[in-house]
Amino acid sequence: MRYAGLAAAGVLLLATVQLQAAAPFQFREITPASLELTEDGKPVFVYNHGMILKEGVKEQYRRSSYLHPVYAPDGTVLTDDFPKDHPHHRGICWSWPIVKFEGQTHDVWAVVGMHQRFVTWKSRRLTAERAELAVENGWFVGEKKAVKETVELTVHRASGGRRSFDVKLTFEAVDAPVEISGREIKGYGGFGVRFAPRTEAVLRTDKGVEAKDSDMVPHPWAELEATYGGRRAGLRVEDGSGNPSFPNGWCLRHYGYVAVNYPGLSTITLVPGKGNYIVDKLATRAVSWVPA
Repeated sequence: MRYAGLAAAGVLLLATVQLQAAAPFQFREITPASLELTEDGKPVFVYNHGMILKEGVKEQYRRSSYLHPVYAPDGTVLTDDFPKDHPHHRGICWSWPIVKFEGQTHDVWAVVGMHQRFVTWKSRRLTAERAELAVENGWFVGEKKAVKETVELTVHRASGGRRSFDVKLTFEAVDAPVEISGREIKGYGGFGVRFAPRTEAVLRTDKGVEAKDSDMVPHPWAELEATYGGRRAGLRVEDGSGNPSFPNGWCLRHYGYVAVNYPGLSTITLVPGKGNYIVDKLATRAVSWVPA
């Protein structure tokens, strides 16, 4: 029985490898800390599951669990990491500046006191039309896990110069309640994108071109289109219509930051439940494109 089990596992592994080889999407470990997804040999994004620190940056900014680089369908890099003006900004990430746990206030957004860390891979699936990646992370204070975070990414095939991917985030308190809030006054904290250096940028929402920065103005989506190294490209973030408080307020910054805020100026409390009781979910779609 033992050898039969090993043989079955070998067949499953072989089938998985053959499926990956035949699919337009491919996963590959480019470093021990980073997993890259490609489509037809071109990079889509890198998921950084290990603890990342750029050379010359202070140790306090070491972080994990985010997407960077994220690419447009033509290979243009859309995101930035460790920018000098805000070194805690990191590609596409989901983080909050006010997290209260066991009488202490932490800042996952700025990587102070509580950190997101990889726990385990849940699944990787490749088909002719999409790539799926599921990851379990934790929010840790030292070695104590306060929140179980599940990230589910579904990437759809590029078509007509556009590519979309869906992000579903699920959060569960582990042993004690956890309170999550956006920053005081401005409300920022949630799902955001830090854009790469660029020129000729245009920031748009459902209301049209946004000439000024804004905080907590509700929109179903926001996008930034610009020229990156001579190539025009853009990325839109769409707030899931099933999300709590939809449409949520946004943090819109012309220096290159676009984020949907939740819960904004309110507070949500994650309370441990029985079994795998899910206490909060967020769903977001990102769409990158190159103009025709």
